[in-house]
Amino acid sequence: MRHRKHHGSLGLVTGHRRALLANLASALITHGRIETTQAKARAVRPYIEKLITLGKNGDLHSRRQALAKLRHRPVVDKLFDDVAAAFGNRPGGYTRIIKTGFRVGDAAPMAMIELVEAGFEAKPAKAVKKPAAKKEAAPAKQEEAAPVEAAAAETTAEVAVEAEAAAEETKASDK
Repeated sequence: MRHRKHHGSLGLVTGHRRALLANLASALITHGRIETTQAKARAVRPYIEKLITLGKNGDLHSRRQALAKLRHRPVVDKLFDDVAAAFGNRPGGYTRIIKTGFRVGDAAPMAMIELVEAGFEAKPAKAVKKPAAKKEAAPAKQEEAAPVEAAAAETTAEVAVEAEAAAEETKASDK
């Protein structure tokens, strides 16, 4: 019986699930932050936290256990040398999960999982630049308004000149 035994299967067979968790953990150690579905983020969180605790132990047996889970020696080296050193004084809670909305294609709830230490956070998200077309549109209207005003000034000047000419003609005809 499997009463009170719970782990999310993620809809995968055992081997595929283990490979998925190993790959997600490797990417998280390498990059410091990854975006995935909320279910996968919640599944990889205890996995990576146990690996970081192994890294903090630092002995050969812990290194071999981590290598059996992660399967990539450079990632294990980074885990033991860099990541574990950064979390030396922290007793747990090495990751944070931030919900990021829904995926466009299938509306799956997405989340970003990241290491909490500042040295291992990925680069900050790039600020979204507002389109410059709106900024150019406002001066263009002013430029368009300027020729209209200039044309209006020219027409008033022409009207004034015509009025003077008409006044002179009336004066000339009166004489």
